[in-house]
Amino acid sequence: MAGRLLRELTIRQLRALATVQKSRSVTAAAKQLHLTQPAVTLQLRNLQALAGLPLIQRTGDGMLLTDAGREVLALADRIEAAIADCETTLGMMAGKTAGRISIGAVSTAKYFVPFMISGFSKLYPNIDITLSIGNRQEIGAALRGYDLDFAIMGRPPADIDMDVRLIGDHPHVVIAPTAHRLARKSRIALSELAGETFLTREPGSGTRGLMEQLFESAGIRPKIGFAMSSNETIKQAVIAGLGIAFISAHTVATELDERRLTTLDVVGLPVIRQWFALSRKDKVLLPPAQAMLDFLSTKGKQFLPRTYGRLRLTRPSVRAGRR
Repeated sequence: MAGRLLRELTIRQLRALATVQKSRSVTAAAKQLHLTQPAVTLQLRNLQALAGLPLIQRTGDGMLLTDAGREVLALADRIEAAIADCETTLGMMAGKTAGRISIGAVSTAKYFVPFMISGFSKLYPNIDITLSIGNRQEIGAALRGYDLDFAIMGRPPADIDMDVRLIGDHPHVVIAPTAHRLARKSRIALSELAGETFLTREPGSGTRGLMEQLFESAGIRPKIGFAMSSNETIKQAVIAGLGIAFISAHTVATELDERRLTTLDVVGLPVIRQWFALSRKDKVLLPPAQAMLDFLSTKGKQFLPRTYGRLRLTRPSVRAGRR
């Protein structure tokens, strides 16, 4: 009977019971509910049938609840409280002052996305934000599965119709140990790197794909040493002298400032791509998520790591298109 009660119970039945309990009269309850007396009686009869126990008894003091009736009334009170809480939350969400946002970001973006979240949270402290980090393939899969409100990445997935918001430029450079033989050389031709060992991200990474595209366009096949799934591991391996790497400048800002790494002055570098906030056009975004997208479009650029003064931007750089 309990299973049937949960499946077939209605708010109208519970409200009929609660109103009868307050007024101690079916007639008075009908007036308060703007229903006919037979309609209220029918709601009570159906509710009592679902409970399988008497819920109301007639007394000289009017209609009173049985013990079973009081138990069902307690349920009604909890449901009404939950509805009130939901209404409050929906109102706050509509006003962009509360709610939840689910964000995905490619691993390269983890160096600045927390600062973006912090900046947004100062404006909207009651909005809960969930951040998922993964490679390009993983974040693309999460977008396809509607698991994310939006994602922060470089190239939009080609098989999804996306709403694309520009955040800012994303430079890529070649890094090396500070004692590398080419560290102080200017205008290094890309062909001079053909004999170097490159430490790269795993296949499927956007950075790996951009590096392969760069060398393929120059007719050069780079020597690959290790493939690693973490930018942090790549940076430490370069510092240790295991090779050089083509990497996002936004991942090495600290190491460049601390002079643990250097950027090689390669002709045509940095390669500039862009950071975007991407959402599916067919996904309904609630006001909090829409507010954060607007925030990233207008303010997101200021949270990107500073590259001026860290990179040798003395010649035109290559601006990679969105492919």
